[in-house]
Amino acid sequence: MSIQSFFEPVAEFLWQKKYPDNSFFKQIHWYGEEFPDLKGIQIALVGLKETRGVKQSKSAERGASEIREKLYSLKRGIGPYRVADLGDLIPGENLQETYERIQKVGDFLMKKQILPIYLGGTHDLDIGQYLSYEKMKKLVSLLTVDAKLDMEEDGPMADKHTQEIILHQPNFLFTYSHLAYQSYLVDPTLINVIEKLYFDHMRLGMVRKEFKEIEPIIRNADLLSFDLSAVQSSDAPGVLEANPFGLTAEEACQICWFAGMNEKLSSFGLYGYEPYYDDAQNKTAMVAAVMIWYFIEGFYSRKDSLSFKSSDYIKYTVSLDTKPNTLVFYKSKRSGKWWMEIPHGDKDHFERGSSTVPCSYSDYQTAQKGEIPERWINAQIKLL
Repeated sequence: MSIQSFFEPVAEFLWQKKYPDNSFFKQIHWYGEEFPDLKGIQIALVGLKETRGVKQSKSAERGASEIREKLYSLKRGIGPYRVADLGDLIPGENLQETYERIQKVGDFLMKKQILPIYLGGTHDLDIGQYLSYEKMKKLVSLLTVDAKLDMEEDGPMADKHTQEIILHQPNFLFTYSHLAYQSYLVDPTLINVIEKLYFDHMRLGMVRKEFKEIEPIIRNADLLSFDLSAVQSSDAPGVLEANPFGLTAEEACQICWFAGMNEKLSSFGLYGYEPYYDDAQNKTAMVAAVMIWYFIEGFYSRKDSLSFKSSDYIKYTVSLDTKPNTLVFYKSKRSGKWWMEIPHGDKDHFERGSSTVPCSYSDYQTAQKGEIPERWINAQIKLL
């Protein structure tokens, strides 16, 4: 299969500009006159122009190019930068066909061990991002960062795409996590649904209060879907529903850094940029570009092998007076991160045994006090 037919080149004005030798642009391959050779490539940028998932979009089809203009001018980072910009995905005849094209491209890239970064377009395009995992024959974990839950029953697809993912058949979603939603934008009944399904969720205030505790949630994700509406309008005015409250640009970049460092994560989507609403300096495009830059830096800072029986990890066993009698934790010597073992019976894709899931040092401290961490309980319920 060749995916070149799905793409059109990067806008000519971008690759004809003069960039310094130490710029991001000079370190990557890009689709200009020729489609890039994907041999040895580790990360692929995929521009999205589809806007039919919202009621009205004035400029989202330009979003990827505006973000690129800022990204290309940034300085190169520490990594070897085996990165290719594949250009812009050509939208399908209808919205469903666009989802299918994203699905095919994502499936193709990930089979080649290439991590796709989707930029631009509307947030419902994460349906295609999610569907690209369907043929992998494994359960996956989705992390969404958004001011809302996007689980409405009616309205455009951008208002209900998360529900479409959760209800999709065949079901290959192990868990769904949501960060930085704002309570006054979310129907409380939706929060009840999330909790009944034992999905992780943290409203904006809790994310800010316990920022270190979001790292294990991010580290458990296979794919990240980030809506720029989660960033406060003073930092990112260029979205369809800008809000004065939200993550700061710095917090958004930190989340992307955590996600990039996650050895398990294999795709990243950054959606929702509307240049029409941005300021004269395209501030939101700059924020988006720096978020991608930090994600790539995190990717090239990955340290952990996830081989917990190796000498890279220290095993801790904590005895309890209740069932279970013991809890097992692992600490990485390389990164200092923590994991814990979760026993489970036969279910779906899991054989009887145990799984190792990310946790924090505070979970280990809770166990030392003789208490079972809430993260352990929720993880086991999902595996029963």
